[in-house]
Amino acid sequence: MSPNISNIASCLTENAKNFPHKKAIIYPVGTHKDGSIKYHHKTYQELNIESDQYARGFESAGIKKGTKTLFMVKPGPDLFSITFGLFKAGAIPVIVDPGLGVKRMLHCFNAVNAEAFIGIKRAHIFRLLLARHFKSVKIWITAGKRLFWGGYSLKNLAKQTTTPYEMVKTDPNGLALINFTTGSTGPAKGVEYTHAMINKEYQSLKLNYYDDPDHVDLATLSLFALYDILIGITAVLPKIDATKPALVDPKNIIDPIMQFNASMMFASPALLNRVGKYGIEHNIKLPTMKTVLAGGAPVTLSTMKVFQQLLSDDASILTTYGSTEALPISSIDYKTLELNCRHKTEMGMGTCIGKPLESVEVSIIKITDDPIEEWNESLLVPTGTVGEVVLNGGIVSQSYYKNPQANALNKIKDGDNNRHRMGDLGLLDEEGQLWFCGRKQQRVCTSNKTLFTVQCEGIFNQHPAVFRSALVGIGDKGNQTPVICIELEPDQAEALKDPKVKAALTRSILDTGKTHTLTKDISCLLFHSSFPVDIRHNAKIGREQLAIWAEQQEQKNDS
Repeated sequence: MSPNISNIASCLTENAKNFPHKKAIIYPVGTHKDGSIKYHHKTYQELNIESDQYARGFESAGIKKGTKTLFMVKPGPDLFSITFGLFKAGAIPVIVDPGLGVKRMLHCFNAVNAEAFIGIKRAHIFRLLLARHFKSVKIWITAGKRLFWGGYSLKNLAKQTTTPYEMVKTDPNGLALINFTTGSTGPAKGVEYTHAMINKEYQSLKLNYYDDPDHVDLATLSLFALYDILIGITAVLPKIDATKPALVDPKNIIDPIMQFNASMMFASPALLNRVGKYGIEHNIKLPTMKTVLAGGAPVTLSTMKVFQQLLSDDASILTTYGSTEALPISSIDYKTLELNCRHKTEMGMGTCIGKPLESVEVSIIKITDDPIEEWNESLLVPTGTVGEVVLNGGIVSQSYYKNPQANALNKIKDGDNNRHRMGDLGLLDEEGQLWFCGRKQQRVCTSNKTLFTVQCEGIFNQHPAVFRSALVGIGDKGNQTPVICIELEPDQAEALKDPKVKAALTRSILDTGKTHTLTKDISCLLFHSSFPVDIRHNAKIGREQLAIWAEQQEQKNDS
């Protein structure tokens, strides 16, 4: 398909034409008498016809080209019929993660001023209770039972002819979708996706990971199921609370993999760790699973090792690097990491995330918190030097929606194009591999050096009692005191109840740091029962919250 695609929904139409009876989505619909989960499916033909009906219905309700449309429906078949129906009508879906919490969600809604709203009953009650945040909404559609608020019924709007809908032609570089970040390290930002950008992303995913048309993908994130449909493979939606992947019932992941012979999946490290440990405990193997993509947060080798034990020898688990603003960027498999990179991570180099893919150009520039107006080669740092990761290419979002401050801080003008500053710190080694060293705003600046979180944590994480560590700074930037926060392995937690054992464990962990130049001056250690983590993946450590907690703990100790 041409990269100058005029409407991304044409991918679904083309797939429905080429393999009409192939299963597009398999989704849970309840339980059998024995308690096992019951599944239904929709073929590509069915999904295409239904999205045509939705597009025609949306058009009759006044949703047309350029209409920004919030939708809050549960992950399932309707989610994709609605999304493609909006694409076909030329409207702009607005995606806001329901796990953000009320305050952050309202920030997103206020930033967009959407004209239409599609939601389940609870979403409309939410809308009515907070009506002043939805003044721009003129069209509201209810998925499911509609009560007193009027508007349109999604079910009734879908009662349209099944004749093909002539989808709206759009500018390939025009706005197709607004997808909000989780705001785990700042306010959530609306990332602009164009039809051309979505096309480039799915083409890159297809080329690098989804090369077999017979792949069955267990999609733990709805966005990946959307890409599955664009590519033309089968997506299985597991029963999972998308806001709490770390608490998933492992059987809800393992059973559909086995039932539908799933050959690939994307998942957060928290989910993989939980399912992997369950699988080992119950001696479970997943022979059909060939490719596991782990991402959303730094993935430890121990987590990869656990899940790898469930896979066959010819299968691979890869840690991937990407963001709401661009994906995929890079990846590397567990076996290569274990063989070639583990010792470097334990020496404080950071986490290797592989060579950048052909779809993106990765550069490393000098660290600064200031805006950079124009791209210049003088911004680059030498090979092996830590700096900020900057991206360029068709998979990269060019702008945040109506957010000039975020654009100034995160975009660099380069001719007619914008490069994107990831806010991540990393380095490129002599072999062209990218190493992740931490978030820029989470670096710790002491009076005589700058410490990068992931580099330092890689040293402490090798201690056998440590589940994970987090470096934070107390005090003003430029004069911060580094504090290493430690979350112990579950079987070590009891040790903290005995003051003598706790003191010995503290010395032992700090001694691990003293053997390395990077961490030899870190002398403050605090144990934390369970680190705060991000909403979407339950794995990205909330170091900002930990820094506040650490400062409070130190103040208590001083008083």
